[in-house]
Amino acid sequence: MKIFLNALQWVIFAFLIVVNQVSAQIDIFEELDKIAIIDQKVMVPMRDGIRLATDIYRPKTNNKVPVIFSRTPYNFNSWGDGEQKTRTAEKAYEVVQQGYAYVVQNERGRYYSEGEWDILGTPLTDGYDAFTWMKEQPWSNGRIGTLGCSSTAEWQMAVAALDHPSHAAMVPQSFGAGVGRVGNYYEQGNWYRGGAEQMLFFAWLYGVEHDKFKPRIPEGATQEDLIRISRFYDLAPENPPVDMSVALAHLPIQDILQNIHGKREVFDKMVIRNPDHQDWYKGGLYHDDMEIGVPGFWFASWYDVSISPNLALYNHVRNNSKDQFIRENQYLVIAPTLHCRYTRATENTIVGERNMGDARLNYNEQIYSWFDLWLKEENNNFKERTPRVQYYTMGSNVWQSSNVWPPENSEMKTFYLSGNGKANSLYGDGILTQHSPGSKSLPDSFYYNPMNPVNSYGGNVCCTGNAVKGGAYDQQGMETRQDILVYTTDPLKEGIEITGFIESTLYISSDAKDTDFTIKIIDVYPDGRAYNLDETIQRVRYRDGYDKEVFMEKDKVYKIDLTPMATSNFFEKGHSIRIEISSSNFPRFARNLNTGGKNYNEKIGVVAHNSVYHSKQYPSQIRLPVIKK
Repeated sequence: MKIFLNALQWVIFAFLIVVNQVSAQIDIFEELDKIAIIDQKVMVPMRDGIRLATDIYRPKTNNKVPVIFSRTPYNFNSWGDGEQKTRTAEKAYEVVQQGYAYVVQNERGRYYSEGEWDILGTPLTDGYDAFTWMKEQPWSNGRIGTLGCSSTAEWQMAVAALDHPSHAAMVPQSFGAGVGRVGNYYEQGNWYRGGAEQMLFFAWLYGVEHDKFKPRIPEGATQEDLIRISRFYDLAPENPPVDMSVALAHLPIQDILQNIHGKREVFDKMVIRNPDHQDWYKGGLYHDDMEIGVPGFWFASWYDVSISPNLALYNHVRNNSKDQFIRENQYLVIAPTLHCRYTRATENTIVGERNMGDARLNYNEQIYSWFDLWLKEENNNFKERTPRVQYYTMGSNVWQSSNVWPPENSEMKTFYLSGNGKANSLYGDGILTQHSPGSKSLPDSFYYNPMNPVNSYGGNVCCTGNAVKGGAYDQQGMETRQDILVYTTDPLKEGIEITGFIESTLYISSDAKDTDFTIKIIDVYPDGRAYNLDETIQRVRYRDGYDKEVFMEKDKVYKIDLTPMATSNFFEKGHSIRIEISSSNFPRFARNLNTGGKNYNEKIGVVAHNSVYHSKQYPSQIRLPVIKK
């Protein structure tokens, strides 16, 4: 009887949760209906005749209003339950209250939108055509701002380069998967870092990609038909749950989605591209030869998947735009949070295991002030009141500001790797020091077995399901492995703030034709806790550029410059600065099987004997941006 009552209590509890969710959704739509004219399932035509499903929420006024536009691959059907749908209604209510029309549109091929889907909703002309359509509506004042995080942000940059006259301002948040090539970063939409595959899209596409055999609404359906049908069908697939920590370990990696019965039309064509493949430059990605013509208010996070490329893109627009007006109207916020978690900061913000203190910021106030300036043309002193760059310094747990990134008082200081050839693990003799290395110094070596890679633990991640925890986690347990080289400074005699890009140069060798080298920067507390700040990787075959592959000769020493990391962290007195070096960080990054083959179609790897040198001839080093007092 007791077991039955417990089961009944859980059923009642679950029922009440569902009732409360539905009630909350009804309430927000009732409130929205009081202040907004709601026009759903408007099929906006593109230049090739394809129609994109669009919901419009605008103030009940006869005056023309500006538009805040969100374009997304995600489901925003307002019927049924679901967090995404409620979130759309809440955002519409917020936007309309501020005196804007809120327009949310599905990319082509998604849900009720016609056509075939590809990542970032290509072609780019869809964004341009949507701007033109909104501009011509009788309720529009012709000024449009774009807003969104992650997949609702990433398409904004490339479309901004089309320079539509109505695209007046943008707010891209956690926008890294829209970054193609910027300077030395060949991210190609977060598919690569340093030439190694980032596995987030392997997991993300399982949950997102639509099957070519999906149910479709017949062409020519009327708005009335679509509104009626959407009450019963939202066209959202319900994928069977998958343990991504297991799924991502499958080899070859080109078969990962097939192995879990996933949909893979987009995945199959992306997984075979190299980092400089011509197809990366034909889609919806932004590349640094494209001229952005829109004022931008950029939002990034220290523990997002692509913090360094994001900051590099901001700097590229800020410093290299041909138009001085555009250069002068770029602003940046860097929060100490995970992907798209800006507004979840509290007075006691925990990111992973580390307490970041009170990381709150008046995000919405600043965003609407930005839009009021550009879309309503209000003289609201946004520029006078808002610092050019706002960034959160972890450790000291304070918001700071600067006119440039990195701050002007940031000075690069070199720290060298040192030791007596036994830096393996936390218990080795690896030292990080500002003293130049001597001529006699033994290299540190380890065996990298791709069948037993170093597991990702915390970090700057997104979208990998249960495979990787994001954020700051104590790395001590990981650092007991012999295939991790550990280099640590002496305890600091006074606190040091590190704010800016972190550069690293390694001199390495291997008995394999190709392998990877990883690096991680860490804040070590006096009690031994070791919190990760950022990480990167370099596939050695791409050390001379991503347009060619150059394989190694056995045991020959090579110089590699890893893609820069970035952080703002105060290392308190008594703390130490540490770096870890290895050859894997899996499944954050795909394993290099060390064969020199294509990697994506291989199942069997070879063990590599890898070495890192630190001598006068081979001064392996990390260059840290230290804030001058």
